[in-house]
Amino acid sequence: MTRISSGAVLEPHIPAPPHRPAEPHPAEEPHPGPGHHRILVVDGTPDGAETLMERLRRHGHDTVCVHRGSAALHAHQDADLVLLDLDLPDLDGLEVCRVIRATSRVPVIIVTSRGTELDCVLGLQAGADDYVVRPYGFRELMARMEAVMRRSTREPADPAREIEHGPLRIDRNSRQVTLAGHEVKLTRKEFDLLLLLASHPETVIPRKRLLQQVWGDSWSRRTVDTHVSSLRGKLGDSGWIVTVRGVGFKLGQI
Repeated sequence: MTRISSGAVLEPHIPAPPHRPAEPHPAEEPHPGPGHHRILVVDGTPDGAETLMERLRRHGHDTVCVHRGSAALHAHQDADLVLLDLDLPDLDGLEVCRVIRATSRVPVIIVTSRGTELDCVLGLQAGADDYVVRPYGFRELMARMEAVMRRSTREPADPAREIEHGPLRIDRNSRQVTLAGHEVKLTRKEFDLLLLLASHPETVIPRKRLLQQVWGDSWSRRTVDTHVSSLRGKLGDSGWIVTVRGVGFKLGQI
């Protein structure tokens, strides 16, 4: 029999605690990406845009949503990036893209269910910076947005502030027009129409595009003709605005 010395102290036995698996880390909240941008979501289905807008907000972006192409033609002026659906209730998304690109340098990413190669080609030819087909991964969309924004330069070119076309001068900031040094008084719509034509002096602007950009929801053919006639009268020569029959109008050279 083993004897234990009276001077020895026995340590109490403490059982090891049961093994517990490590608790999982809570899911990380999304954090703002490299930039904070104003995103215009143009989506023909109101319910479909809510989830996207919420996720964009969680990543630090401001979002505005419109459901009609005519509204997008006005709202894009305050946006840093446009996410554009092609299936809209009033206008075809490709035409909306063309009009935006004709008058603005804001980046446009088409987000659509139209997934054929031809659809993609048409979208890029209309001026889109990228083309994303539903269903898509949100991380992929964010990466494409960041890539487009990196390539984008939002500073307007100096010539856009003041356009000179022969003796005709148009100041975008003051909305003043002079011809051979003399001021030409124009209404707001006349100025917008002349500015659009002068911004693309070698391009024939279709009548439909003029209606969309200058008048929004108004679709009267006579509206354009009346303002063109008035502009010609105020500029003193019908040659300032040339009619291209069956297509539209372009700025002339006097």
